[in-house]
Amino acid sequence: MNIFTKTSRVIGVALLTSVAFTGITWAQECKNPEVIRFSMIPTEETTQELALYQPLVNQIKEVTGKNVEFFLPTSYASVVEAMLGGFVDLGMHGPYSYVIAQEKDPELRVIATYAKHKGQFQEEGPGYKAVLVARADSGFTSVDDLKGTVIGLTDPASTSGNLLPRVSFTKVIGAELEDYFSRVVYTGGHDLSGVAVIEGQVDAAFVATHRLDNVLERGIASMDDYVVLWSSPVIPQDPFVVNGRLCQEIIDQIQGAFLALADNEEGRKYLKNVNASKFVAMSDADYDIIRDLKAAKDAKKK
Repeated sequence: MNIFTKTSRVIGVALLTSVAFTGITWAQECKNPEVIRFSMIPTEETTQELALYQPLVNQIKEVTGKNVEFFLPTSYASVVEAMLGGFVDLGMHGPYSYVIAQEKDPELRVIATYAKHKGQFQEEGPGYKAVLVARADSGFTSVDDLKGTVIGLTDPASTSGNLLPRVSFTKVIGAELEDYFSRVVYTGGHDLSGVAVIEGQVDAAFVATHRLDNVLERGIASMDDYVVLWSSPVIPQDPFVVNGRLCQEIIDQIQGAFLALADNEEGRKYLKNVNASKFVAMSDADYDIIRDLKAAKDAKKK
């Protein structure tokens, strides 16, 4: 069976089935599935080359002795719903989408994240920033210049592409995004935001530093094509999350697979392809900074 199922409909159908049996599953002492289902938010890597993740899948299969099925969803929300419904056992979330999911199901547990190599915009380590970028030849030199222009966000559940702009950046401009800009649009992804700036579809956009580096690596633009007008504080990288109802032995094995990935040639090739040096262990508390941002955003709504 092909581990790569490039359709969200598979998740949707299975999710409906799993929800009906959620009570039964949760009543068990621990979950010991024959197949580990793995999914992750849409990123530049997942949309470009699914086979990129084969070394990681192979490592998990080897240490657990179980088959692994990889599902590519269409949005951040589909990964959240698939995990909440019990269909997906292991998922990569955005920091914000993880906090949203974990509030609904406290059994979700962070096990690891990437330690990224230094890139052109990305800093070394397990953190990243949101940057507000415009075309270098746009004439924009400050945030004030952007008032009344079209701004790009990524996804409503994105940390750097929605949460930080609506919490941290609004403090800079002293207004809500919709009041400051003439139009606020969601592009659907960080790479799409970076491209939208270059193609003039938006005047500026909020993009994660490591995702903007991906755009440069594809040859779509160079660092000199962008001007950075604002940068956020450092926030933790995308968390890899397990269903805490899995048997502890399986959770430990999955986490061990991530942490040992740099120990073999296939794993190092995978890490190189995602511009990371290794995986590092992470805990729920590492994402408290995101909870604080979410709380501030929720308070603004009230």
